[in-house]
Amino acid sequence: MDVTDRLPIPESSIRYDGWRIVAVCFLLATFGWGLGFYGQSVYVAELHRLRGWPTSLISSGTTLFYLSGAVMVAFVAEAIKAFGPRNCLIAGTLAMAAASVVMGQVREPWQLYLANLVLAAGWAGTSLGIITNTLGLWFDTKRGMAISLALNGASFGGIAGAPLLVAGIGHFGFPTAMTVAAAGMVALMVPVILIFVGKPPALVHAGVAAGQPAQSPTQIRTGALRDFRFLSVSGAFALVLFAQVGFIVHLIAFLDSVIGRGRAAIAVALLTAMAVVGRVLFSFVIDRMNQRLASALSFVSQAAALVIVINVRNEAALMAACALFGFSVGNLITLPALIVQREFDPRAFGVLISLITAINQVTYAFGPGVVGLLRDASGSYALPFYVCIGVELTAAVLIMTRGNLRTVN
Repeated sequence: MDVTDRLPIPESSIRYDGWRIVAVCFLLATFGWGLGFYGQSVYVAELHRLRGWPTSLISSGTTLFYLSGAVMVAFVAEAIKAFGPRNCLIAGTLAMAAASVVMGQVREPWQLYLANLVLAAGWAGTSLGIITNTLGLWFDTKRGMAISLALNGASFGGIAGAPLLVAGIGHFGFPTAMTVAAAGMVALMVPVILIFVGKPPALVHAGVAAGQPAQSPTQIRTGALRDFRFLSVSGAFALVLFAQVGFIVHLIAFLDSVIGRGRAAIAVALLTAMAVVGRVLFSFVIDRMNQRLASALSFVSQAAALVIVINVRNEAALMAACALFGFSVGNLITLPALIVQREFDPRAFGVLISLITAINQVTYAFGPGVVGLLRDASGSYALPFYVCIGVELTAAVLIMTRGNLRTVN
């Protein structure tokens, strides 16, 4: 046997097993975002139509989904360490499928809240926290590319997943469509996970001092919340996601009166598609970039796009602004992981990413509500969108303020 046959396959090789995990995580993200994140807008509309409940009541279930999901996602790293990535991915798949079935059977408000609690468990097991933690077990030098490519499934969940769900509801009805979606997820994901997700390799991380003891998850979280470097990352992305989600949720309502509902839907689709383009293009260079600077430029680009959206009524210019905004947001869910990988102990990666994800989710859960309140109070979207601009620019300054660069475990 040739000695090269016994050498480990590098991450840059297409033969490396980690790229199969990327494909699995892409599929998982498609279902996770399609049924979890983007599905929420579908559930609000359908339950309002079927049950006649106030939008505020149904939206309160969505808020419960985000807040309870944030608590669960904070402990994803411990779950993977205790049970292994394969078992956790299967558990997330089954929880999301069960939640989809329950959501389709909702008849009473208490059932809505129960469905959203189960959905939150599914979201924690199919979204950003578990995907970045899982890929972190297989990738070190190509982690940025791996996460970027896998999370294109999130955008695909919005581009294809949500429209397919709406079409299914129109054809089968809400309860049956949700059951079919759940069955399809289980039938595809469980075999794929069982076949392709095995034991992760033993990665050798650079930058870990010899003999330096690893800290417990509680010690890591406590230390991080006292470390300005960590707070500058988590705070900046929490602010920018608050503004981003608040803006996107209200985008169709804003553009409806300017260019019409049909063209507004095209603008949102363009925004989502450009997020994919931005994520794919940057995946090839993102591991080598100054990731804090890239984040700041992304935040400023989003603010510039918002300025155009507020002040211009030309359809072509509005489409271009939506495209710019989408291109800029493409790597927002990738960059925090890369900054953490570069600046902190690699052994703390999973816990820190789960903590950042939880903080972000708690914050952006209130974005749409705050934008809506400011719109109602002022009579237009100008004030809330200018507030979003201010938040974006504040985040750009914060992400470039690293403080003391001492090594933190």
